[in-house]
Amino acid sequence: MSDISNQLVGRVQAAFTQSEQLNIRGNGSKNFIGREQKGQIFETSGHTGIVSYNPAELVMIARSGTTIAEINNTLAESGQILPCESPLSGNATLGGVLACNQSGPARPWRGSIRDCVLGLRMINGKGEQLRFGGQVIKNVAGYDIARLQAGAMGSLGVLTEISFKVIPKPAAQQTVSVSLPAEEALDKMNAMLAQSLPLSGACWHAGKMYLRFSGAGQAVRAAVQAYEDKALVDDTEFWSQLGEKPLVFFTQDKPLWRFSIKPTAQHFLPEGDWLIDWAGAQRWLIGDYPIEELREYAKASGGQVELYRGGDRSSDLMPQPDPATKLLLTRLKQSFDPKGIFNPGRLYSWL
Repeated sequence: MSDISNQLVGRVQAAFTQSEQLNIRGNGSKNFIGREQKGQIFETSGHTGIVSYNPAELVMIARSGTTIAEINNTLAESGQILPCESPLSGNATLGGVLACNQSGPARPWRGSIRDCVLGLRMINGKGEQLRFGGQVIKNVAGYDIARLQAGAMGSLGVLTEISFKVIPKPAAQQTVSVSLPAEEALDKMNAMLAQSLPLSGACWHAGKMYLRFSGAGQAVRAAVQAYEDKALVDDTEFWSQLGEKPLVFFTQDKPLWRFSIKPTAQHFLPEGDWLIDWAGAQRWLIGDYPIEELREYAKASGGQVELYRGGDRSSDLMPQPDPATKLLLTRLKQSFDPKGIFNPGRLYSWL
């Protein structure tokens, strides 16, 4: 447990004075996300420790360099969990998970890392320490700057401390596997979303649909009974591999595309190696494809696509925002980071 906020402030103030660009980095587990990185490496992994934790209030406050593994271990002692199931891979830190907006298989039902955040402390581009939001669930007021950091990839400031909500660990959990084509699996998963079921995971991969039920023991048993003739799957093993991405699907040496679209969208072309998660709202595609072609597919399905890993990372990897949103992002960047020293161009080439 180490508070190095003063050191971090001093480094940012020096960079501001010298107009030096900084590449913010925790443990480096997400270096592959976003465009090519520029600037001097600015380590934040030494800023660690759980500042406070009140199980009765379902709130934890931790420094940005604290690993998700440490947070999970502490929560487990009180029978609680981080709702968004953020990945542990590469010794992932809390700050990095929020900056890259990383959430696991339970995201459609329990919310994203962004939804967990109550407030935070950060250092802006002038080296000033700022505080936004609150520290308890009932006391979150003001502009929602804290949640704005989700997916900003460090472009607005250096995160130093984050307060977030947690939930009790489900009393029971069970996963079933059903052999189905992708189209049928999508129809089935979407139909289940409209029912009162204790779903906490729904994905399709390699010809099989996986359904995870979590909650009260009686509710889980009742849900699983409808699939009593189907294969039961090791909960921990499968969903951990899906969230952490060590499945063979994710380890191929090819570009990895992530689609965020309407869960009801049909399983569309191009034909290829797919994995469908979040009951259809998140879909992964492996292979070399023209980005403009994939963007057309995503747009037609009510969403967007990004080059998540591999491929050419020199151009913009995500769709350009509309003019009004672009102007807003530009003004936010100018306000928080007037000299553009934080992670320049990592999110967008112009930011």
